[in-house]
Amino acid sequence: MADKISTVSPVYSEGSIRVLKGLEPVKQRPGMYTRTDNPLHIIQEVLDNAADEALAGHGKKIKVTLHLDGSVTIEDDGRGIPFGLHPEEKAPVVELVFTRLHAGGKFDKGNGGAYSFSGGLHGVGVSVTNALSTRLEVSSHREGQVAWLVFSGGDVIEPLELRPNGPGDRKTGTTVRAWPDAKYFESSALPMAELTHLLRSKAVLMPGVSVTLTNEKTKDAQTWLYKGGLRDYLLQTLSSDTVIPPFDGEGFANAAHETFAEGEGASWVVAFTEDGQPVRESYVNLIPTSAGGTHESGLRDGLFTAVKSFIDFHSLLPKGVKLMPEDVFARASYVLSAKVLDPQFQGQIKERLNSRDAVRLVSSFVRPALELWLNQHVDYGKKLAELAIKAAQSRQKAGQKVEKRKGSGVAVLPGKLTDCESKDLAHNEVFLVEGDSAGGSAKMGRNKENQAVLPLRGKVLNTWEVDRDRLFANTEIHDIAVAIGVDPHGPNDTPDLSGLRYGKVCILSDADVDGSHIQVLLLTLFFRHFPKLIDAGHIYVARPPLYRVDAPARGKKPASKVYALDEGELTAILDKLRKDGVRDTAWSISRFKGLGEMSAEQLWDTTLNPDTRRLMPVRLGNQNFGQTESLITKLMGKGEAAARRELMELHGDAVEVDI
Repeated sequence: MADKISTVSPVYSEGSIRVLKGLEPVKQRPGMYTRTDNPLHIIQEVLDNAADEALAGHGKKIKVTLHLDGSVTIEDDGRGIPFGLHPEEKAPVVELVFTRLHAGGKFDKGNGGAYSFSGGLHGVGVSVTNALSTRLEVSSHREGQVAWLVFSGGDVIEPLELRPNGPGDRKTGTTVRAWPDAKYFESSALPMAELTHLLRSKAVLMPGVSVTLTNEKTKDAQTWLYKGGLRDYLLQTLSSDTVIPPFDGEGFANAAHETFAEGEGASWVVAFTEDGQPVRESYVNLIPTSAGGTHESGLRDGLFTAVKSFIDFHSLLPKGVKLMPEDVFARASYVLSAKVLDPQFQGQIKERLNSRDAVRLVSSFVRPALELWLNQHVDYGKKLAELAIKAAQSRQKAGQKVEKRKGSGVAVLPGKLTDCESKDLAHNEVFLVEGDSAGGSAKMGRNKENQAVLPLRGKVLNTWEVDRDRLFANTEIHDIAVAIGVDPHGPNDTPDLSGLRYGKVCILSDADVDGSHIQVLLLTLFFRHFPKLIDAGHIYVARPPLYRVDAPARGKKPASKVYALDEGELTAILDKLRKDGVRDTAWSISRFKGLGEMSAEQLWDTTLNPDTRRLMPVRLGNQNFGQTESLITKLMGKGEAAARRELMELHGDAVEVDI
């Protein structure tokens, strides 16, 4: 007998609990604190500190250098990190900032705090950079002195060293050089496009502050210094022209504001384009929020409320259209820079703002500014309203898409379809028959082996201006598509014709004017929404007779029944009878009011029997697709009354009236 597998668990006791100290949690689970696909985010943490100094008004220059050995230096001309002993921790402050989680100068937000507005929240930023670097060097210039210390893997390897600045050297600021540890990242290479975009955006958000990137490997150096701020940046970034001039502005709370702290608010620029990829960037205290957040929701709310108010005031909204925020936002590009006293972010990498008050903060400044601008620029306001209404109409149409009715995952054949027995596509035919009574005659008179019948009730919908996604809302058209086995498509589409169930799709309507109208409606449907069936030669028109002539026996010829398609054929038949010596009073003429008057036998003889029927294939003839489309538009388009009138004036004398 085999030994039993032990199921005894390891001992779980007081000694099983491990306490991670210092920066150990970061090294154990780096993904909880930063992005681990590449080291950009740990470099950004240092860059954000330099930017916070500039945001607080204490710096004008930020320099980033990419060294040959893979290290990165960030230098600013701010106040420099304090290096005296912390009053409680009894350790140099600069050392605490780089070695302790949740230690920093961003927590003190009250009056007199070092940073009123900053991206820092958790105080883990540069300590994460330190923990995940093989080496990190810091120098801090302040109060006429320079402090120098060096770390490795988060531990101090060269303790704090102080020395005075040189004579006349009034330099202040912080310089950090970090060597990211490759073992913590999927790739040790910095994504240059992302880094460049990040540095450029910092310069945009801080007009007057220069940001420089130097690459020792390529010997390239780039400096960004923006005077125009957000507006210039957005216009340079957009790939297509704007529909209206960009709307830009800013709003910040003053000391007397009832709800928000002094200095809280936002700067923004919004542009609208008809095509191209929208540009959408948002920042909170200079931190890029790639996943958006509540400040973007505030911008959406402010824009929507202002535009909706303008549309309502000018009564621009068409009946049946309901405007939603995404309609106004659909073609919007924007750059939004919010200042929030105590931002709450989602995740340590701060990709999304979660501060609930930010919605009201941004909206309260954007809405009145845009309302004023729209009322000062009414023409632009109407253009913007037109864009939003167009987006709303497209959205509503998309939401009204009607699918084929299905059962057990397969489209269910319509109940009124009388199908044929054969599965031979080339041999099979389906007749789309006008009216239930005619459908009854056709069902009885057909060849059950290869002829199917689908009766249609009344006149089919004019589908010339019906969206393809809405076709299946009409029962008759839904049944036609399902019976045929091909989905609606356009002239440039490549539809799946493998499901086609009949080699011939035959339109069978009365020979009178109403029948001709139904015939035109069905031809319109096939030309507009099933053009590949016409191209492949699958659409036909059956020609039932309008008259029956009962001729008497003459000579060796017995009495007979002769059918005529129209007046012309009737005249020719009568002329032939006269030549045969038949008196005018000897024959009788019957006019069919409709297919329903024909017996099953008559319908077979005249219209269904392949040997005696007249079945016309539908082709484009000498005209091309565009010419045919133009002509049908004149005939079937809703707004084409003038074009139809002109057509009738030109060709009206060729029309025969059926009384």
